[in-house]
Amino acid sequence: MTAEICNAKRDTSLSQKSNTHRTEETMKPSHRFHQPLLFFFSLLLATFLPLIPTVHSQESSDDSDFIRTSCTSTLYQDLCFTSLSNFSSSVHNEPALLARAAISVTLTKTLELASYLSNVITETSHVTSENGAHPTAAAVFRDCFENLKDAVDEMRGSMKQMRDLVSTGSFESFRFQMSNVQTWLSAALTDEETCTDGFKDVHDEPRKDDVCARVDDVKKLTSNALALVNRCVDKAIH
Repeated sequence: MTAEICNAKRDTSLSQKSNTHRTEETMKPSHRFHQPLLFFFSLLLATFLPLIPTVHSQESSDDSDFIRTSCTSTLYQDLCFTSLSNFSSSVHNEPALLARAAISVTLTKTLELASYLSNVITETSHVTSENGAHPTAAAVFRDCFENLKDAVDEMRGSMKQMRDLVSTGSFESFRFQMSNVQTWLSAALTDEETCTDGFKDVHDEPRKDDVCARVDDVKKLTSNALALVNRCVDKAIH
């Protein structure tokens, strides 16, 4: 009888430990969402880096003046010049090369933002599972990331199209390709705006203001890139 009681107690203890272990596992933040993000960014960087215009250290006043003058067509002129001044000697006073440089800068910043947001998502999931944080914030962060991922795809399409302009044979072909770039950048800007719109119903989330500020910076760069693409088209028409 005593042996049976001891065996029963041992079985009960093992069952409790097993249940406790399963409970702890469910409380741990899942990395299954985070790991694909790292692969996603690594793949994007590998395919994107060859498209970035080369930055040269030497520059002339004419090169800088060209960028400054071109930036007058944008909404955020100071940001336009500071973000593109390093490309002054590589764009060779060519509106198409400047527009391509603007897209590459914007794409880089968007990738950095998406990477940052993926870390926020992981932290938010951890807090939500252990401390009962409001689930709306985590959902909005995920939606924002999905919008940024779409924006990245659209910018990559724009970059590839701008690269293919070198082999353009006719004005009609040029206009068609530039129309694609304009459409993609406009869609990227819409995705970024959708990202920040989702935070209107989020309150008491300490990372909200920081994320929104970072997205606003990317929106400004995207707006400038689109304006420079439009300027490139106008220069070709006139």
